[in-house]
Amino acid sequence: MGYYDYTSLEQTVNTVKYTAMWTVVSLILAIIGGILVYFLFIKGKDLKLSYGLNKLRDLLDFKIMLIEPILKILYLVMTIFIILISFNFITINFLTFLLTLILGPVIVRIIYEASLMLVMIWKNTKVIADNTAKVKETPEKKKKAEKSEEDKEN
Repeated sequence: MGYYDYTSLEQTVNTVKYTAMWTVVSLILAIIGGILVYFLFIKGKDLKLSYGLNKLRDLLDFKIMLIEPILKILYLVMTIFIILISFNFITINFLTFLLTLILGPVIVRIIYEASLMLVMIWKNTKVIADNTAKVKETPEKKKKAEKSEEDKEN
């Protein structure tokens, strides 16, 4: 009377078991791969790489940021979308249509500029850090050059 087919339950348990096992294996492989890529590729200074691999290294080392072009594309998409969607409001309310058509792109631009300011802060900070590193290197190089000259004289 109370017969229940446990084969579907057994299949579900097996699926969950294999999914959990693959998740653990994937996590371990990702950790090992991430560490290897970091130390062998990104921090490997002696590597002679092609132009494309150098760009990939810069991308993985966050010397090249993807957020700026993504923000630009999102800005254009959102502006066009708001302009097009504003035409929906012509039949409902002409004032709503005009406000959406005019204020919508302005609000999107303000949000875009606010988010782009963070990118500009990062860029300017990077330039300052690069210039500071160059200034720090110059006195060290002078000291090394002076020491090598002293060694030559002795």
